[in-house]
Amino acid sequence: MKTRFAGFTPVRHDRLLQEFRHDPYQARHKPHEPTVCPQCGAVFHDGHWQWLPKPAGAHEAMCPACQRIHDEFPAGYVTIGGAFFKDHREELLHLVRHEEARARAEHPLKRIMGIEDREDGVLVTTTDIHLARGIGEALHHAYQGELEFHYNEQENLLRVVWER
Repeated sequence: MKTRFAGFTPVRHDRLLQEFRHDPYQARHKPHEPTVCPQCGAVFHDGHWQWLPKPAGAHEAMCPACQRIHDEFPAGYVTIGGAFFKDHREELLHLVRHEEARARAEHPLKRIMGIEDREDGVLVTTTDIHLARGIGEALHHAYQGELEFHYNEQENLLRVVWER
């Protein structure tokens, strides 16, 4: 027969505690509605950032994507390389830009921050981990090759490597 003591709760070892993830670009509270980003013109309305005409009397605050660009702190890194890249550079970069335009049309926070030439390929930095994943998957879908994802949960950072 088990007895319970007042104020004692048995410890369960089958549950994992969720660690707090510190992401300075994820707001702790929602901006006032409507809010307009003075950099890109995105509007915070109905709980998320959208491409809308600027409402009269809107508050102004920088959106998380513009803040990342200003701070030069990407959320996603896409490394594109290999012999195939050297021969088809412009075609592959066109696909990368097309994927960003498709994602950005619906989600203003998904943007390419920069495209930097490297000696073995190119490095694309993004404001969103999902855009980085989407670019990698689009390259893999169109041209096959080797695709790797490396996600760092503590930093909310995704590194994608595509080669062919």
